[in-house]
Amino acid sequence: MTREPMTVVAARDTPAREVTSFAKAAGATGSRALPIVLALVGIVAIWYAVSYLLLSEDRRFLLPPPHQVLAETLGNPQVIGPMLEALGQTTAVALIGLALAVAIGMGWAILMSQSTLAEKILYPYAVILQTIPILALTPLIGIWMGYGIPARIVVCVIIAVFPMISNTLFGLHSAEASAHDLFTLNKATRWQRLTKLQLPAAIPSIFTGLRNAAGLSVIGAIVGDFFFQQGSQGIGGLLRTYTLRLNMESLFLAIIFTALFGVIVFSIFAALDRAVVGRLFGWKKR
Repeated sequence: MTREPMTVVAARDTPAREVTSFAKAAGATGSRALPIVLALVGIVAIWYAVSYLLLSEDRRFLLPPPHQVLAETLGNPQVIGPMLEALGQTTAVALIGLALAVAIGMGWAILMSQSTLAEKILYPYAVILQTIPILALTPLIGIWMGYGIPARIVVCVIIAVFPMISNTLFGLHSAEASAHDLFTLNKATRWQRLTKLQLPAAIPSIFTGLRNAAGLSVIGAIVGDFFFQQGSQGIGGLLRTYTLRLNMESLFLAIIFTALFGVIVFSIFAALDRAVVGRLFGWKKR
């Protein structure tokens, strides 16, 4: 007789707990989304204020209001069609550049992790790639590689490779000393130590580097589009064309598309980072 009421209470309590958990999750999502929405509203409000309050009517073309940008571009196939094609071209360049940056960066880091001498020799060149202005290299890249898609990919790789090098190297060095001692005690080969100890320990750092490199690959692809315009036009080439023609509505829409593209790519790889690392290591990255 005493068990039955307890069972009923437990059964009634379970849906309540589920509702509470759902409410907490919804509240957490809302709390994260609210600042983003408020920031977006603030940006649009400032945009309208500058366009209507600070610019005279004859100069308003320099910063057309948001509704004018959307009205004159989104419904115009001659604007949207080329822009989507250019965005697809930039996406292809960014993905190829990212793949090469990941391969080169991880190979570079693995080589340095196996030899202190190699690290002393090679790491300064990685730092140089990170610190030298890409504008100083674009003339040489154009002369050596031409002014088409290969040059864009090279720019993308140069900009995106350093996070893969630095994060992978940090991860390879993060394996615990006691684990290294155990491998030494069991006379493990260099290959066994790398594949069974160092690379697994480096997975969180590798995915952090991948997330950062993904965002930089978008920047690199757009910069390459801007300077090297032979072949299919990318979104950076459209930005340059619209600027030269003072086509401000199309220019601002291209800027909006570029920003959304970067946010989407970064968010995808950030979610991949959290999912893979959380699954393998049993914890969630924020």
